[in-house]
Amino acid sequence: MKICIFGAGYVGLVAAACFAESGNSVITVDIDKTRIDNLKQGIIPIYEPGLKEMILRNQAEGRLSFTLDMEEAVKASLVCFIAVGTPPGEDGSADLKYVLGVARNIGQAMNGFKIIVDKSTVPVGTADKVRAAVQEELTSRGASMEFDVVSNPEFLKEGAAIDDFMKPDRVVIGCDNVRTAEIMKELYDPFMRRQSRMIVMDIRSAEMTKYAANAMLATRISFMNQIAGLCERMGADVMAVREGIGSDSRIGYDFLFPGPGYGGSCFPKDVKALIKSAEESNYDFLLLKAVEDVNELQKEVLADKLVKLLGSPDEEQPLTGRTIACWGLSFKPRTDDMREAPALTIIERLLAAGATVRAHDPEALKEAKHHFGDRIEYSSNQYDILDGADALTIITDWHEYRNPDFDHIKGALRQPNIVDGRNLYKPERMASAGFNYIPLGRCGGGICGEVK
Repeated sequence: MKICIFGAGYVGLVAAACFAESGNSVITVDIDKTRIDNLKQGIIPIYEPGLKEMILRNQAEGRLSFTLDMEEAVKASLVCFIAVGTPPGEDGSADLKYVLGVARNIGQAMNGFKIIVDKSTVPVGTADKVRAAVQEELTSRGASMEFDVVSNPEFLKEGAAIDDFMKPDRVVIGCDNVRTAEIMKELYDPFMRRQSRMIVMDIRSAEMTKYAANAMLATRISFMNQIAGLCERMGADVMAVREGIGSDSRIGYDFLFPGPGYGGSCFPKDVKALIKSAEESNYDFLLLKAVEDVNELQKEVLADKLVKLLGSPDEEQPLTGRTIACWGLSFKPRTDDMREAPALTIIERLLAAGATVRAHDPEALKEAKHHFGDRIEYSSNQYDILDGADALTIITDWHEYRNPDFDHIKGALRQPNIVDGRNLYKPERMASAGFNYIPLGRCGGGICGEVK
């Protein structure tokens, strides 16, 4: 099948590579000349395991190309995917100017029947706006052409996006035309091990499904972070609680790990957008407002623990003269994405408190330098940042941090303090090794995440 994908960002590149991998002819379009030139040379703008190899392979085999020419791409394709950004506006609503701009470009270039697919995360009702924008351009051309608009939300996890696309839990297709639905089924058929996972519904329900899924996952995260805070105050162990509730088949274990808060390109933006959409429908989404509030407070927790552990009486800069080593900067492992990452809030708090901050991350150092410049120190070696530091704090649960050299850590730190925002280690082991170990929500067995 001949496909064009508008947007050479995270979603667009993953979709383009995977559709090409299954034998389709894919043209990826972007307005950023530098990005397109780099992609033609095999320079990939994002880090995602397996993506670069798949792009290079399909380029070499002639199934995947990159262009600035929107008109050429539309004319050569049956299915046109819109996979551009929908950044949050000042009021939290999703900004649709890029989506509708692409819709108008498609309307200007159409030369026959097209299927226009919203792959971007968009509010309910966006398909109607896309349809109107395309039709307006056709009318201005004096053209009469048939087209359909489909909602096909993505459910990709950064760090595992290739597997998620190639072996999806489900594919949601929002469509009001049986023929178009069958074409979309044909397109996704190579990825479907179980046809029951292909879910066809009305367009507005498909648009809502994406927001509802992310909002539910964000809710689970904020709920577990609140449970962790309560465990610290009541002498319980949040990891034991997780095991106890996760064994209930109605609940399950996923997204029940306490941490420093959720971040990334999806959860924060989508929670805000759904709250705003609810307001526009005169509905007060109290639960999601609380989820968002809890998440913002949770991003302060690690810094609060460090101030309580190491702080001086100086109310304005209690960490003056203290050095904090931070492991992990990206919002999650296996990505270099720092959008809305908890590390941004944590490090800003530490700097404001007067601390010297050193940081390591396997992939996000370049991105971190855009945010912090020379205000913090960086190292590509996770142990180099420990020498003489007053504490190590773990922000992102990269695999490299799961079983480190504890003797080295203890010998390098000025004081054997570890504030663990991901509960990576067994408290009993850390205590026996002589560490002052401060996890989240773990008070069982005499070890407590609350600084005493």
